[in-house]
Amino acid sequence: MRTTLIRTLLLALPLLAMGCHTFEINTAPGLVALDDQEHYEYRAIAPEGVVVGVKVVDIGQKGDLAFWARAATLRVRQLDGYAMLGAGDVKTSDGTVGRELRFGHDEGGKPYLYTLRVFVKHKGWPSKSSRLFLVETGGPKDEVARYPQALDWMQSSLALD
Repeated sequence: MRTTLIRTLLLALPLLAMGCHTFEINTAPGLVALDDQEHYEYRAIAPEGVVVGVKVVDIGQKGDLAFWARAATLRVRQLDGYAMLGAGDVKTSDGTVGRELRFGHDEGGKPYLYTLRVFVKHKGWPSKSSRLFLVETGGPKDEVARYPQALDWMQSSLALD
């Protein structure tokens, strides 16, 4: 019984770590943070469908920022069918360097914008592992254009632990 309990706890540790917030982000006025999101550690939405989401993935020592930014670009372009609109370097409020990838896509003749910020944060000793942070913003182009200050403010509030 004790061995089974220890095994269960060891298997659950990565899941428990993912449930813990390893970042901070402020929700801008006009958006509301949603609870109990299945695929996101954080997700906020505006009434018009503009969304901000944060995913966190433990990646051990696999890949660096360049690798994960390239992998994300290929995924969004080739599998999701988005066109690359631009890219640039970004930083979180705590100074973590990342890469911003900007995409566009039409659905039913309506243009959508999708921005993905990719960060790799190295955890300290003794784990020597890293976490991949994917910060997504997007929605219908006209609606995203109504929220530039709110989205910028939220992005600038991001701090990674």
